[in-house]
Amino acid sequence: MLAAVEHQATAPRCFRPCHRKLNAPKDFNRLNPKASTGHALSVIPREQHTISRKNISKAALRVLYRLNEAGYDAYLVGGAVRDLLLGGHPKDFDVATNATPDEVKKLFRNCRLIGRRFRLAHVVYGNEIIEVATFRGTSEEQGEGDRHVVDGRIVRDNVWGSIEEDAHRRDFRVNAMYYGISDFSVRDYVGGMKDLHDRVLHLIGDPATRYREDPVRMLRAARLAAKLDFRIGPEAAAPFAELGPLLSGVAPARLFDESLKLFLTGHGLKSFRMLEQCGLLKFMFPATARALKRGDEALRELIEHGLENTDARISEGKSVTPAFLFAVLLWGEVRDLAYTWTTHGKDAGEAWSRAAAHVVDEQCRRVAIPRRFTITMEEIWSLQPRFEQIQRKKVFRLLAHPRFRAAFDFLLLRATESPGIAELGQWWAHAQQLPHESLAAALPLQHAASSVNMDALRAVTPRKRKRRRKPAGRSGAT
Repeated sequence: MLAAVEHQATAPRCFRPCHRKLNAPKDFNRLNPKASTGHALSVIPREQHTISRKNISKAALRVLYRLNEAGYDAYLVGGAVRDLLLGGHPKDFDVATNATPDEVKKLFRNCRLIGRRFRLAHVVYGNEIIEVATFRGTSEEQGEGDRHVVDGRIVRDNVWGSIEEDAHRRDFRVNAMYYGISDFSVRDYVGGMKDLHDRVLHLIGDPATRYREDPVRMLRAARLAAKLDFRIGPEAAAPFAELGPLLSGVAPARLFDESLKLFLTGHGLKSFRMLEQCGLLKFMFPATARALKRGDEALRELIEHGLENTDARISEGKSVTPAFLFAVLLWGEVRDLAYTWTTHGKDAGEAWSRAAAHVVDEQCRRVAIPRRFTITMEEIWSLQPRFEQIQRKKVFRLLAHPRFRAAFDFLLLRATESPGIAELGQWWAHAQQLPHESLAAALPLQHAASSVNMDALRAVTPRKRKRRRKPAGRSGAT
């Protein structure tokens, strides 16, 4: 465990932003030694932690230095500090300061103010955005600004305060450490350094209260545990069963953003398993939870294989699309509904179309998947039964479909459903390798195959022509 220096003092009377530059360790003595967590302030000097400025983006350093030179306190905070201490390389850098958003905007021409719920300043450098937040306060009477709470849930919070209050307004202890640009020390007000060492996630304050303030913190706990390979503290996990239904009151667009962070940042498989373990999957993807509850192990294998492939593509720097991922997660319910309606006499095309529309409609009430993705999802699903139609015109029409590649990749994932599906995938993989003329000659004009004859297709594979040898005596030499 990293060594730390503890400082004790009395809490300041006023929590209005202080525009005095905090230069030396002697100023730390003015800070509150303990707060509601019971942890004393720990200051880890530069020589006792692993954060280096060379691992911090130049844009973030520009913001930190300019705020500091203007007389404001400026700290790198949150996930960037956490990841740097763990030896990682964060992509996003957030700054906390005692300058108000309007004061930040005066310092930076390339700044825009955003947000009603949380007033923030975004400083833009090319493609990089540095988010600058003013220290949040805990009491409206002691700070300035406004806070609005409905049924225990914070719907607006723009009360400014001190750095101590800001630390205790954050969610997890590991996210409440501050890297100061004035002396390059790390300041820990809530015991985050110990949690990093123990690889555990603890909430700051009463977990039930913090989840009611913002139910998305439950999803964030699962995501961080999966990403960092941490465990969730028992007191932090205990309210999930009772408070999980609060997620239904979160804006569906916000849950879409959270789902991308869960599944499309390189640790999707771990996030999926963590959501199941915490009992939160049914509140995000009810159709997926229902299908898995029916005990379909082939479906589970399909989902986990799809997430594993997505993680591998991200690690290799390849592109991924949310449409394919959501198609994998919701496939079980779509398939079961389509089969049920087909057996009850519905036309197959209509059954698949209705099943897809029904599942997408239900899911979008929870997670607002944009239309450009749901269209692709429905096309991937609707093409699956067409793979079974081995007929000349239909085969070539399917091969020319703009979504053929995505649908074919999806078919390969379904290989665990049955030996017939696995053989179907092999058939189409082999068919794509044949010349157009050879494939056309091998396919019947009128045939709807329920099972695929791989031997018949292999029989039309062009044979390699034997190389003729030149007759003896005919050499190229003169």
